[in-house]
Amino acid sequence: MATKSQTRANDHAAGDIKATNLTDEDKQFIAKHRGELSDSTLRAKWTHSPDEHADRPGQTLATRSPDVIEAWAKERGGQPATVPGTEHNGRPGVLRFEFGRGGNDRLQEISWDDWLRTFHDRQLVFLYQETTSDGHQSNFFHLDSPTREHE
Repeated sequence: MATKSQTRANDHAAGDIKATNLTDEDKQFIAKHRGELSDSTLRAKWTHSPDEHADRPGQTLATRSPDVIEAWAKERGGQPATVPGTEHNGRPGVLRFEFGRGGNDRLQEISWDDWLRTFHDRQLVFLYQETTSDGHQSNFFHLDSPTREHE
């Protein structure tokens, strides 16, 4: 019997990619990792500049652009952070953002350089929303990893 990961890989190989606004580089990345990426990543509108926006409220967006990620976080008062205790060989572990609440003992602020280097090194995809479906600003984001087993 096929595992969920094998079934996902077979479905994605069959061509159920509905992502829009893809560059050639995005297409190559997806082709290389399509069996390991989430369905959300394969359906999202991809953005490449802070000037690109959702076509409708609540739309899932995806990017690998450091400029887009930093602009999105800063617009929401977000500071790059990691979860203490998840470090690997002195490098940040689980990547998060601290959204202006201050004093969150569960997060440790890190530099943008460290956050973005870790993001790049892990070949992550930043999934996010600009607004909720009812039009309010959204802080939702998720990091998709082609090297992590999906369930």
